[in-house]
Order: sequence, then C-alpha cells, then structure tokens
Amino acid sequence: MQQQKRFLALDVFRGMTICFMIIVNTSPSGDFTYAPLMHAQWHGFTPTDLVFPSFLFAVGNAMSFVMPKWETATTSFVLAKIFKRTLLIFILGYLMYWFPFVRLDEASGEYVFLPFEKTRVFGVLQRIALAYCFASLMIYFLKFRTTAIITAAILLLYWPVLYFFGDAADPLSLQGNAVLKLDLLLVGPDHLYHGNGVPFDPEGFLSTFPAIGNVVAGFWVGKFLQQKGGTYEALTKLMLIGFSFLVLAHFWNYAFPINKKLWTSTFVLQTVGLDCLIIAAIVYIADIQHKTSWTPFFQVFGKNPLFIYLLSEVLVILWSVFRLPSGTTVFTWIYDNLFIHFASPYFGAFVQAVLYMLLCWLVGYWMDKRKIYVRV
Repeated sequence: MQQQKRFLALDVFRGMTICFMIIVNTSPSGDFTYAPLMHAQWHGFTPTDLVFPSFLFAVGNAMSFVMPKWETATTSFVLAKIFKRTLLIFILGYLMYWFPFVRLDEASGEYVFLPFEKTRVFGVLQRIALAYCFASLMIYFLKFRTTAIITAAILLLYWPVLYFFGDAADPLSLQGNAVLKLDLLLVGPDHLYHGNGVPFDPEGFLSTFPAIGNVVAGFWVGKFLQQKGGTYEALTKLMLIGFSFLVLAHFWNYAFPINKKLWTSTFVLQTVGLDCLIIAAIVYIADIQHKTSWTPFFQVFGKNPLFIYLLSEVLVILWSVFRLPSGTTVFTWIYDNLFIHFASPYFGAFVQAVLYMLLCWLVGYWMDKRKIYVRV
C-alpha cells in the first residue's frame, strides 16, 4: 500500500505538470494571454516558468524507482536502456519540431517542403533526453554524494562560464550570452529557435548542463520519500530544504539573475525549491490525509505523460500550419469566431486552452481505461 501511494504522488505531480504545460502551450492568442500563463521575457519568473523544470524533476523522481532494479542487471543492459531511451526521446523531439515537414510559402501561397537545413535541433524533449542521460550515468556509476557534488559544481561553474564567455558589455543579454555563442558554433543559426526575434534557443546545449540539477534533485526526493515514507518528519525536512533553496535563489539572484531561457543556476534552485514544496503538499494530502478524490484526473496525464504531451503538440502544430480558405489557421479561426466573444479576449483564450487540455485528457482517459500505457 505504501509503495502504491508513492507512485500515486508521482503520477499526480507529473500529471499536474503535463496539465499545466498543455494549457500554457496552447493559448490561441499571445496578445490576449494572462501574464502568469506566459514565460518571463528574460530575467524574472512566472508560474509558467515552473512547468518544464517540474517535468525534469518528475523524470528524476521516476528514476528513483528504476535504479534499484538496475542494481542486479549487467552494465551493458543498463547502458543500452539509458542510451536507447535518450535517443528515442531526442529523435521524437526533433521530429516533432520538423512535423508536418512542410510550411506555407507566403510569397506563392503554396506549401513547400521544410528542408533539414531549416529544422530546429534542440528543444524540450531533446533537453529531457540529454539531462536524463547525464543524470542517469552519474547516478548509476557514482555514489549519490559524488553525483550531488558534481551537480553543485556544475551550478557554481555555470555562473562564471556565462560571464567569462559572454559579451563583455552584457554577458547575460539575449544576443551576447555564451549559450547562443556555443549553439551557433555547434549547429548554426538556421537550426535554432527564432521565436524571440533573433536566432536563440532557450533549450540550448550549454544551458542543458544546469538542467541536470533538476533531474538529480527529483531523484533525491523520490529516494528520500521511499526511505522515510510519508511521515510528518520526512515532509518537514523536505519543506525546509525547499524553503532553503528558495532563500538561496533569492539572494543569489542579485548577482546571477533567475532566467529560464538561460536556465541559470538560480533558476534551478528556485524551481527545485518550489517542486519540493509542491510534492510535499501532494504527499501530505494524498498519503497522510488520505484525500484522493481529486487525484484520478491528474493520474490520467501522469500515466501517459510523453504520449499526451506529443499529442497536444502535434495537434496544435497541424492546426497552426495548415490554413483555411480564408487564410487563417484552424486554431486562430476557432478563437476569432467563438472564444474571443467570452467575457473578455483574455478569458476566451484561457477557456480555449483549458478545453483543449480536456480534449487531450479524454484521449488519455480512454487509453487508461484500456490499460494502454506508452513507455519509451
């Protein structure tokens, strides 16, 4: 029973992350989206900025259940598992950004093939794959204390690396940071994200290294709860650690700003601290108080997180790439002709995003009822 409840807390935490991720990713209008549902422009923090690191935290949490099973397996078996999962997730992320392999040519009005030279290499799933790979290898081959020391060293060294290799005038600027410089050397501007007005990938290669900290922290929390159980003493320690990380992030922020797009070390501390508090609250409500009537909704997302996330992104991509005879996209047409007429354009955009999330939930619910679980 205790083991099941720990899995319940993990599924719920992961499900809440996917639920919120779909909502913030599918607003039909960037001009009419509530500020908390948008990422910080550069330095700073919003509730939306917590979503992606929480998914990494959940990946680490799940690893804490897998690692004991690998203790009796051969090294070749474990490495094959890690590298296979890394490769599959990375490729899925890459293909998702390339899909549906065509884009509308504004000049001719026709759909043309999107060549490899214009595809985005790094991204959300790609970062999950790489952070999972690095964290798994460290945790498997090293003692956890050594892993924690290496992770702390990465967070500390990332600070001077950004300042030393960035532009002297403003090393943390959008166009002068070290993350961009390395990505330009590795893949060039055409393979980067262009949503900020200039080539810059918020999931760049260099900024993936501090993201390992979110996975390692998630692993430690999962292992800690397995060892200590859902007791008041364990949750008190977990909440104190979370609060300590928040305090440290707050004061370090004055010298090294919290920045999601650069994934600064202060951003890691901030998000890990919040995730510790959130998962402690879930364990308290579901495990200690035995109030679980609200958990099945989020468990649907938590049991098939990767599939539902991919589904949500693929549908939005299709509805955003292909256009109606009027020239507008399906997603925009629905908003302009229906949801914008709600109480306000902002509320209409929010309702459309929530309903879209519920559509994805229905697919997950159908899969759960038929015991269909997609694992990578």
